[in-house]
Amino acid sequence: MLGAMTVQTGTHSLSASTLRKLALATGGLATASVAEMELRYPWFRRLPADQRAEILLVTQTSLANFVEWLNDPQHSIKLSSGAFRTAPRDLSRWVSLRQTVDLVRIATSVFEQQLPELAADDAERAFLTEASLRYSREVAFAAASAYAGAAEARGAWDARLEALVVDGIMRGDGEEALLSHAAALGLEPTAPATVLVGNPPPEGAPELLSDMRGTAARTGRGVLVGVQGSRLVLIVSGCPALPEDSQWMIDAFGPGPVVIGPTVPSLAEAHRSAADALSALRAAAAWPAAPRPVPAAELLPERALAGDPEAERLLVDQVMRPLTAASGGLVETLDAYFDASGVLEACARRLFVHPNTVRYRLRRIAEITGRVPSDPRDGLVLRVGLAVGRLARSRGLW
Repeated sequence: MLGAMTVQTGTHSLSASTLRKLALATGGLATASVAEMELRYPWFRRLPADQRAEILLVTQTSLANFVEWLNDPQHSIKLSSGAFRTAPRDLSRWVSLRQTVDLVRIATSVFEQQLPELAADDAERAFLTEASLRYSREVAFAAASAYAGAAEARGAWDARLEALVVDGIMRGDGEEALLSHAAALGLEPTAPATVLVGNPPPEGAPELLSDMRGTAARTGRGVLVGVQGSRLVLIVSGCPALPEDSQWMIDAFGPGPVVIGPTVPSLAEAHRSAADALSALRAAAAWPAAPRPVPAAELLPERALAGDPEAERLLVDQVMRPLTAASGGLVETLDAYFDASGVLEACARRLFVHPNTVRYRLRRIAEITGRVPSDPRDGLVLRVGLAVGRLARSRGLW
């Protein structure tokens, strides 16, 4: 019977009556510990009643395990870890590891004050004081282990959820559930969104992706990262898409072009940015000298040649429509300028006008389209824009 036993622990012994007192006192000690936590920490007082009750349960379980540990110290780790198995799974979400360590410190202080009063003599008193310190250390280690396990599980879940959200956005899935998942991962659904695509980093550097997430968190940028086969996808929340300190985003991509899709008003429209970025990435091989990164809008001629209907529509809207609507023979002037290989005098002779008239019309073309005909790259955009516009008109599309 417990009343007739004396429990030997280490080089000390605890009487059965002391163990009985300890077992009966666990509830009072746990309540006193929680009361001290409320007194010391304002954040603890702000917790809902059910969450404080869960912490009280963990504390009571730890004390009960402490009594068991006094019977069998070899099971200290198992018993102290068992206290955290009674806690709700989301405990680590509303109480941080640092806060948990603070709570363990408070509970240990209460134990040190009240446990000696339960001892039968000075030897037991000294032993209980030392034992409480040793056991509190085990509880702290158990807490760290529990938080590490929760972080590992949450990290794996977040990675799967991130891949799901990135895949959904690239497919054009705008369901409310997808936006909710994106918000859980740190993206504001109502904030502007931009999609970047390029080649993934070499196989030997997967840690780059983890570093990207960490850098994004430190800079306050909402970023989703996904590797889809032979491409790396970044979905960036906020405006501008590439702030001054964003070179780390570009450096994370592997060799080759990096394309920036257009910034759209919200995450629900991010599939439009993704579609333009992917189209531009497929066409980027036609412009070897493209800058890195390159906006998808700068690859409109290559995209149109590759058969992208959206690029064709944009070229019509940006080149052919406004030039046709403007007065002054701008389309004819642009045709003559290209036919004359950019020589003003030859262009003027073709049009039977003064060279200054040609200069004026070219300036008007640049003002209307934002493209300078004498610039080689802008000239290509304008020339392809005229061709695409005429094809669209011949098909009755405008």
